[in-house]
Amino acid sequence: MEFDTRVLVLASNDERVDRLTAGLDALGWRTVTARTVEAAQATLGDFPLEAAIVDADNFTPEVLARLRHAAEPRRLPVMVVGARPEAAPGADLAMSKAPHPVQASLRLEQLIRAAIAEEEFRLRASTLAARGVGLDTRASDDPPLRILAAGAADRRFLALSNALAAGGAEVVAAPTPYTAFDFLHESSFDAAVLWGADDHAPALSIASGMKRNTRLYHIPLMLYLRGKNEINLGELFHRGFADVASSDTPEIETAERVLALAQSHRRQLIIRKALDSVRSLEIMDPSTGLFTAELFAAHLGRVAEASRARRRPLSVCVLRVREGDAVTLARQGGWLDRAMPQIGAMISRLVRVEDTAARLAKEVFALALPATRGEAARLAAERIAAVIGCTAFDAGPDRSPFVAEFDVGAAELRPDETPGLLLERASTDLFAKVGQL
Repeated sequence: MEFDTRVLVLASNDERVDRLTAGLDALGWRTVTARTVEAAQATLGDFPLEAAIVDADNFTPEVLARLRHAAEPRRLPVMVVGARPEAAPGADLAMSKAPHPVQASLRLEQLIRAAIAEEEFRLRASTLAARGVGLDTRASDDPPLRILAAGAADRRFLALSNALAAGGAEVVAAPTPYTAFDFLHESSFDAAVLWGADDHAPALSIASGMKRNTRLYHIPLMLYLRGKNEINLGELFHRGFADVASSDTPEIETAERVLALAQSHRRQLIIRKALDSVRSLEIMDPSTGLFTAELFAAHLGRVAEASRARRRPLSVCVLRVREGDAVTLARQGGWLDRAMPQIGAMISRLVRVEDTAARLAKEVFALALPATRGEAARLAAERIAAVIGCTAFDAGPDRSPFVAEFDVGAAELRPDETPGLLLERASTDLFAKVGQL
């Protein structure tokens, strides 16, 4: 078994999961199969697996509890294959038949990121509590989940809408892409179901438009297929769909999957709202609302300790405003300082909810990215820098707006390395990259 194995499969035989595991392996989601719960527990104890897929024939609430206990202190998302949700209480996701491997990989990614976000939220709450600040994620006053159902009326689509409403969601029907975008821009939604017409063009148009909009980008999308074998499923998922329901999937099961997506999205919004609520407090950087260098150092120590205990990677990135004539002029006139609140707000929106952003110095920022390898962290930081680099900031009267480009350094936590040395290596990497320019 290789160290990069990511998913445990608990199945007494391969009848239901064989094609799924082979497909996940081909996609880079290396799996290991255990035939008994005892073998599964031992595997979870030996390797830092990120999720589990359980055959319905092997699932019981006791099995679920044993698997999660064996994975502690990691939070273990569990997908059950071959059962409806009511037959798999406590599981993060249940599907009556084995999903397409690409579909499974995307849902596993969503579940894993949600688990990591919950882990990070608890760590950040501890860091802030040590400074007398509490975080509240109670959602008792939140409105019902809102689902956009886009597509022409049809018996099955109406049945799905009724099932969603029966599950407590507020369903808003949009018969055309135009009305769908009107609704999306006028109010907020937790998920969207797009009805697959004969040519899929309306659904693909809506999906494409949403993925180009920063406010709508994270809303999970499900495509509800009209017939069988209408389009390549792998292509659909790469177009931004979080899930696809085939034409023979019961409406009630489809509704349950949509609600699970919506609930996860709502939870992410609640966490982000709670974290954003402290941006104006005195313990944060007053200009950007990000962590100060001192607060970041304290939190990075806590995250590093947790990463080792959970056997997850941890990376840190450092971003520094790149020198240039336009930046020099903007700095002299104080216009770069005036742009910092907007830059800080952009960074806070562009990082994932589980990532921590800080302002280390006047023109230097840092990111702590839990459960992220070094190269992936570098790519994330470079994407953030690229977005900011496309934004024009005011440079004063009679001057052209300036752009703030960033140099980026990244480092991944090594065994027995201190958080201070990790941050120092990321800074050293930044200066090495600058020297190569």
